[in-house]
Amino acid sequence: MNQHEIHYLGDLDLQHGGVLEQAAIGWQSFGELNVARDNAVVLFSYYTGTHQSYYPLIGEGRALDPARWYIVLINMFGNGVSTSPDNSLNQPGSRYPQVTLIDNINAQYQLLITTLGIKKIALVSGWSMGAMQAWHWAAAWPERVRNLLAICGSARCWPLNYVFLEGVKAALQADPLWQNGQYTQPPLQGLAAFGRCYAGWAYSAQFYREQLWRRLGFDSQQALLDEWCADHQSWDAHNLLAMLYSWQQANIGDLPCYQGNLHAALEAITARTIVMPCDTDSYFTLEEGKLECERLKNGEFRPIISPFGHCAGAPGRFAEETAQIEQAIRDLLG
Repeated sequence: MNQHEIHYLGDLDLQHGGVLEQAAIGWQSFGELNVARDNAVVLFSYYTGTHQSYYPLIGEGRALDPARWYIVLINMFGNGVSTSPDNSLNQPGSRYPQVTLIDNINAQYQLLITTLGIKKIALVSGWSMGAMQAWHWAAAWPERVRNLLAICGSARCWPLNYVFLEGVKAALQADPLWQNGQYTQPPLQGLAAFGRCYAGWAYSAQFYREQLWRRLGFDSQQALLDEWCADHQSWDAHNLLAMLYSWQQANIGDLPCYQGNLHAALEAITARTIVMPCDTDSYFTLEEGKLECERLKNGEFRPIISPFGHCAGAPGRFAEETAQIEQAIRDLLG
């Protein structure tokens, strides 16, 4: 295991104007880059996740075996490892600029291609917002990406997804301590409300109806909700909203070469692709995953059939679902 590293970028010009000052990416790698420099597998962090979140997928004999693959785990801006509102020296808190996923992938290109010297990426993948970044890579640099696995994550933030995020954001900002982002103490009430609202979207109706939260170690539905509240109270509010902004603005059609045309961006992807939504996901929906897949030159629609909703795609959380994800990785990598 290599140690977590920091790649310093200097000042980064942003898609929507302004600059992310002294930008840095936190990343970690496993394995070695081969002589041809084409055995890289890149996994991108998801909302409230870090590079460590993908550890359950990596190991000897696994689909992602460091003996064969050079596995790179990358943290998105705003997640508390890469440059974020809570660790920026020059732009902390409400001074943090508006950063998009296009800004993220432009920074990641400097790390992966310019600095590490990767020629072709064998697989780009991730869960949720990680999948969104993988979509962006496959559309931005089709000649660089051989395979794409999108796990419960779309090529754009579709309207229902956007509205869901508006709801949890409003719950956080309703806290009197929020003070339009100029708070002097953490808005814990708002953070708890954010988590409580989110819990209803993250799992499915069947999950709650059949009390499947027991499989996660909870003895009541209330205990699950309390955990979601406490977990979100541990996060910096500005970090959550910085990542949420990137999520809401996500659209591969907004890459400069496509001029807002999502269909053109999807049709430009040459990577062999498996689109893998969950059939009970409430916000990265099955229907919209299928719409995206139908535009691909080389796409396979392979949904996860699971009662665990969006969380079915979480790396290592559920054994059967993780096995489906690993099989998809093996099928793509050969």
